[in-house]
Amino acid sequence: KSNLILFCFVCFALPWQCFRALCCKGPPPPRPEYDLVCIGLSGSGKTSLLSQLCSESPENIVSTTGFSIKAVPFQNAILNVKELGGADNIRKYWSRYYQGSQGVIFVLDSASSEDDLETARNELHSALQHPQLCTLPFLILANHQDKPAARSVQEV
Repeated sequence: KSNLILFCFVCFALPWQCFRALCCKGPPPPRPEYDLVCIGLSGSGKTSLLSQLCSESPENIVSTTGFSIKAVPFQNAILNVKELGGADNIRKYWSRYYQGSQGVIFVLDSASSEDDLETARNELHSALQHPQLCTLPFLILANHQDKPAARSVQEV
């Protein structure tokens, strides 16, 4: 009975706090955010991957010229992904966008030509050795596994 009296007193004295305590849990805690950079040759599927993760329509996807940033929401975190265009004339500027990254997604077309695969390998090795990326986690995604010419993970 004394707890009830104390509770009623507190509720009459501080009605807003009681309302929040009884009816609301307050705003959800902020989800941590992580800044990632997504790189790979043109046509490897970077934009399609991010569109899929953001539940966007896969129609009308065009190659990224320059860069784009997408916030990819997950239940416990938000990934802010900076996608860098993969055209030959843009790749030389990739390193200007690495600062602040906390991880790297490297997308390659597993069904690409031997020459393109060699170019992708060189770009990956360059990124792995870059001072701003060399200590970060890398996800290497062998995309286009549904194509007949796709190489296996071991072949890639």
